[in-house]
Amino acid sequence: MIKAHQLIEASDFGTGQVFWSMLWFFLFFIWIWMLIVVFGDIFRSPDLGGWSKALWTIFIIVLPYLGVFVYLIARGSKMGAHAQADAQQREAQFRQYVQTVSKDTPGAAEEIARLDDLRKQGVLTDAEFQQAKAKALS
Repeated sequence: MIKAHQLIEASDFGTGQVFWSMLWFFLFFIWIWMLIVVFGDIFRSPDLGGWSKALWTIFIIVLPYLGVFVYLIARGSKMGAHAQADAQQREAQFRQYVQTVSKDTPGAAEEIARLDDLRKQGVLTDAEFQQAKAKALS
């Protein structure tokens, strides 16, 4: 059981201790971010085979600090190229999606010409033609 005199009171926690605590907290999250980035790069690298990916993963899990730093030294220059290729692929997929979703809508002149043909064929009355024409022009 924790005794009252063992607890750290807020008044005992000085400015220097706050600074060091914040620094270690910040460095911990940078470390987590580096692990995520390195693992992401390992698994999206098309130039690494399955065995290479497995060996890098085991190396980083068994010796985390050394593994990450060796990976950054050995393959750090390729990490930017992998990220750029991934971004270009995502942009191309997005553009393709936008093109498939958006329709080629005819211009107002083409729409009015089509409506005029329908009116001449007797499909539309003059009132329907005027209403559709007003809608096409708006």
